[in-house]
Amino acid sequence: MFITFEGIEGSGKSTQLRRLAERIDGAVLTKEPGGTPLADRIRAILLDSSSQLDPVAELFLFAASRRQHVVEIIKPALDRGATVLCDRFTDSTLAYQGFGRLINLDQLRALNAWATTSLTPDLTLLFDLPEEVGLTRARSRNAEAVRDEGRFEAEDLRFHRRVREGYRTLAFAEPARFVVIDGEGSGDDVFVRVVGEVEKRTEVLR
Repeated sequence: MFITFEGIEGSGKSTQLRRLAERIDGAVLTKEPGGTPLADRIRAILLDSSSQLDPVAELFLFAASRRQHVVEIIKPALDRGATVLCDRFTDSTLAYQGFGRLINLDQLRALNAWATTSLTPDLTLLFDLPEEVGLTRARSRNAEAVRDEGRFEAEDLRFHRRVREGYRTLAFAEPARFVVIDGEGSGDDVFVRVVGEVEKRTEVLR
């Protein structure tokens, strides 16, 4: 079972992923960009606020990181029957580089398919909340972090609004795969929503 967690900056998806993993025996937790030593080095470039990246160069770095991640971590885990919980995957590219950066979606889908050998999540949890709320959370978190991973938080509100609307468009187009989770409220409230949806759609918690 391959479950991905998506959402705008500050949506709370990473926290909910870790909490859900505690309820699943043998779960493999991973993230994008990153997940392998090589992909983590690419992550440092992609998220560093001092990086001045052309949008297409940014896209190719994400694709390279994802390819290594799939080959080294995700595919082997799925092949041995593990449940994989991944913080971001191909939908992030469509939302951020497609709707956010306005790169052609068909080209992005082709690149995603090539990088992943057309691997698609079984279930995608989309944590949705107003972009202003998410950005406030993310910027507060980043200010306290040891590492600087604030490059996307630095984008203007219009960018984040396009990303959020992009995610909602993707979810509307694939209701069998996506579940939209209300990301507002306490972490405990959100987790109750997550568990309820996962129990309805999978057997991993039973």
